[in-house]
Amino acid sequence: MSAQVQSILTPLPAGMSVPPGTLRAEMESRRATGRRFDVREAIGLVVPLCTQLHELHAQGRTMFVHPSSLGYGAGGALQLIEELAHTAPLLPRDRACLAPEERKGSEGDARASVFAIGAILYELLTNSSVGPGMRRPADVVPDLPPALETVLGKSLVADPSHRPADLAALAQALYQIAPAASEQPPSADTSHLDGDGDFEVDINLSMMPPNGHPEEPRVPSAPSLPKIQAVTGDGPFAVAIPVHQPPRLRGDDPTRKLADLKAALESDPRPRYVVIKDGMDHGPFSSVELLQQVASGSFTGEQVLRDTFSGDERAIQDWEEFAPFAEQAKLNRDIVQEKRALDAVVTAEKQGTQYKALLGMALMGVILAAGAGWWYRERSHKERELAVQGATDRVAIEVDAGLGSTKAARAGGGARPSGGGSYPTLGGGMSCEAAQARYVEEYKLGNNGPADLTAGAYGNVLNRGTYLNACGVPSTMEVSVCAAVQNGRAVGVTVTTSPSSPGMASCIAGQIRGMSFPSHPRLDVARTTFSSK
Repeated sequence: MSAQVQSILTPLPAGMSVPPGTLRAEMESRRATGRRFDVREAIGLVVPLCTQLHELHAQGRTMFVHPSSLGYGAGGALQLIEELAHTAPLLPRDRACLAPEERKGSEGDARASVFAIGAILYELLTNSSVGPGMRRPADVVPDLPPALETVLGKSLVADPSHRPADLAALAQALYQIAPAASEQPPSADTSHLDGDGDFEVDINLSMMPPNGHPEEPRVPSAPSLPKIQAVTGDGPFAVAIPVHQPPRLRGDDPTRKLADLKAALESDPRPRYVVIKDGMDHGPFSSVELLQQVASGSFTGEQVLRDTFSGDERAIQDWEEFAPFAEQAKLNRDIVQEKRALDAVVTAEKQGTQYKALLGMALMGVILAAGAGWWYRERSHKERELAVQGATDRVAIEVDAGLGSTKAARAGGGARPSGGGSYPTLGGGMSCEAAQARYVEEYKLGNNGPADLTAGAYGNVLNRGTYLNACGVPSTMEVSVCAAVQNGRAVGVTVTTSPSSPGMASCIAGQIRGMSFPSHPRLDVARTTFSSK
């Protein structure tokens, strides 16, 4: 991992500051300007420190060793600051220098100080902290002595039972790598860094990622030449057109940073991470497997992640190395959920529109059906109201003035001569013809009575035809009516139908007998015909 990426992952927490005059202050100053300690400087600092710490631990003393607890003098010498060495550090980069057994708050012994020296030396050389995503020093520092990387791997073993505890041996091993960098420490057996009768150093448990491939000889590459897309022109005036190259991502580009961080995490293939979900441990996972689980949503930022090497345990979103991936996965899930919600709204609106359209069509169908029913009823009603023949075409009203002479009456065209006299009064229940004959027999000439009514007065009543509807006369039936009317009622009625229907004729006759006509003592005969349509 580049120093630039590491500096972004572990910023200073709000409200915290770097103690001035300490090694941490010098390291942050160099980090800010893109500088780091070279191999000779780093070894020149830590070899005397190893000797100093060896003497303190020999007295049975314990302490927290980290850059903020080490004073950085003008000549470059390091000195343990007592009041700071007995307080657990709060700065993330300082905590990364503590041995796993110290991170719960207990001061460390010589074995823990071996880890602290290795972590401090690693940060001096790479500007990066020990922890997830750390790279091998040789991948960061060109021409790093292989022996130095080996010593770092042994001192950074996470399990204290497999980590060396001899600070004098550590000082001697580092001095042998660069003898001119510092004063010679007291002699010590460097084989103690590999173990003794009580323990054996297991380099596979080191915080430093394993070397996945043997070192290959580096061959300087030739300067890159621009690619040619085409050549225009001919002869000495030909012009080469270079291929357009996509812009490279800058080092401070967020996508580039995330890609660099992912590559650094995946450089360590060891299964060392356990996720606590629903009260159960899941794993261990390698970095690749863990990132896949986070991306798929199986693990979220709120769930606890434990590094089995360092013993650190906190929520995924609180790990500087994994928080960006958890946040990216959450953002992707939110986008998917928003898309699903939007699709659900669109589908609901579409279904609502279809429902409204169907409802509208159904209402339109009901309205049309109601209109059709009304039209059909009106049409049936009108059809059942048979057409009435006009007074000149279909109604024949015959009035015989006194019926004294039948021929005279017909010649008069239904006119009523004025005169006086008494008129015979007929009973009801007869046919039209019988009433007329009876009236002729009883009529007495010379009767002077009131003026007779006109033919239209009776026709207006008889021609209405409403009495036909009461009998349910079909529209296809023709009805002829003859009514003998006297004193406002029909004393004789004859009804004929075509086609013949005695029951229908009797019903119509009964309706006519119950009707009221203009009243006159003289007998008047009215005839009308309702033709079928």
